[in-house]
Amino acid sequence: MSDAPYYRAVGREVALFEHAFRLRQPLLLRGPTGCGKSRFVEHMAHRLGRPLVTVACHEDTSATDLLGRFLIQGGDTVWQDGPVTRAVRQGAILYLDELAEARPDVIVALHPLSDHRHQIFVDRLDTSLTAAEGFMLVASYNPGYQNRLKELKPSTRQRFLGVRFDYPSASVEQEIVEAESGVPAAMAKRLVALGHKLRTLDRLGLAEVPSTRLLVETGKLIASGYPAREAAQAAMVEPLTDDAEVIDGLMQAVKLVL
Repeated sequence: MSDAPYYRAVGREVALFEHAFRLRQPLLLRGPTGCGKSRFVEHMAHRLGRPLVTVACHEDTSATDLLGRFLIQGGDTVWQDGPVTRAVRQGAILYLDELAEARPDVIVALHPLSDHRHQIFVDRLDTSLTAAEGFMLVASYNPGYQNRLKELKPSTRQRFLGVRFDYPSASVEQEIVEAESGVPAAMAKRLVALGHKLRTLDRLGLAEVPSTRLLVETGKLIASGYPAREAAQAAMVEPLTDDAEVIDGLMQAVKLVL
């Protein structure tokens, strides 16, 4: 579809998603920040013609936030669906971003959705809802964020089909940067070379390395007429660290490549 969100497939992930959708099986995407997981889900929702409900999971989100609650409106008590309940009723694709960050009560509430039941129990309504036709559960997580207190339990992971994402090869990443940012091919190639170089600078101790997303944002700035080195600092270097010495080290690499 010409107006679908841009996504460049790098393997068999599109076919796997389509099979999972037809079989009503949940899908778990694993990979680093900014490698295309969320864009992939947006692309597939459009490709399959399904509405998309996205939830950014974090430790402050409760099951009540996701399932719904009673609210007071004009003196009346009314029920308001949460995003999960809304997706179940609509037959939408429900995307849980960074599932490993979710609280245990959220994971437990989602378990019946991720097996043959395709249901959620809304305790405040004292009812179980079966997902409408077209519903699909998709979740993602970044293994780099995991620690001993925030790992997906095997009992949760084994409910999902799995697909691993990573940063693409140089040639594919160049294609993505060129298409998404609008910079010429030569500049896209240099930005990708810069990204690969910064990803190998282990001695700088970066918590995260430059993602494909950061390369695209840098390219957009350059395409708008902003100077290349300054664009790289603003869109690629500064988001990675607050350490002035590390920034200086990264900028040395920027000056070599750009």
